[in-house]
Amino acid sequence: MREVIIIGSGPAGYTAGIYTARAGLNPLLIASSVEAGGELMKTTEVENYPGFPTGLQGPELMDAFRAQAERFGTEVLLDDVIEVDLTGAIKIVKTGGGQTFEAKTVILATGAAYRELGLPKEKELSGHGVSWCATCDGFFFREKTIAVIGGGDSAMEEANFLTRFASKVYLIHRRDTFKASKIMQERALANPKIEVVWNTEVAELLGEGKLSGIITRNTVDGSTKQLDLDGLFIAVGNDPRVWLVENQVELTAEKFIKVEGRSSKTSLPGVFACGDVIDPTYRQAITAAGSGCVAALDAEHYLADVK
Repeated sequence: MREVIIIGSGPAGYTAGIYTARAGLNPLLIASSVEAGGELMKTTEVENYPGFPTGLQGPELMDAFRAQAERFGTEVLLDDVIEVDLTGAIKIVKTGGGQTFEAKTVILATGAAYRELGLPKEKELSGHGVSWCATCDGFFFREKTIAVIGGGDSAMEEANFLTRFASKVYLIHRRDTFKASKIMQERALANPKIEVVWNTEVAELLGEGKLSGIITRNTVDGSTKQLDLDGLFIAVGNDPRVWLVENQVELTAEKFIKVEGRSSKTSLPGVFACGDVIDPTYRQAITAAGSGCVAALDAEHYLADVK
């Protein structure tokens, strides 16, 4: 019987591991067989994480997180959780490797995946001109020409933010109206650096090893054209990884795990959630790490109360 099982890694999961291990709870962290470390494993330069003034690579940061968690006694298992039963006092977790674990508490740190366009070269060019995070990567595009794909509040916010760095920002949307709130639309439309490209989708990514441009397709007449770019920011939403628990814990309207206020407490006693799986707004490594700390402390207090 485990005191704590953490499902997922990344800044939230590993931070929860650090704190629960230091509390003497001997946590088991199930990190995934292929995606251990989370979304930062796909990121190149990380310059905005406190404590690293010269920046570092995303995988390097995650290796440091894991090493620190293991140093204090977190057991890291590189396997995939395929089934859970969190409804009882004893939580049951099953992995693809055929193991079944029981625990008094479970911390969900399964993250959220940025929604992709599904185009060839998209993964290859990720971190090499293609990005899903303006606050992470905007600095690298000073005086460059870039494009943002999307029509919601996130796309408007990213486009406006990127005008701080880029000389030109194309805002590409597949329809003739935005889904974004009126005030966010007004800000984007009033920005002289932003040019809206209506009724258009991205048909192809260009470049070998680094993005050089895109082929766009008009959604009305099907015509195509080439647009030379230094960067492409995709803001078409993100998908929280909740399939394991969506029928057990309460979710928000946006399908993120719902927690009580600023805590990590879910609708089930002894089940806590942290990181991007509860956060549709900020989605930063530093906020995920802080959220992992909250979950660990909540789990520790819950166990103390149970005892």
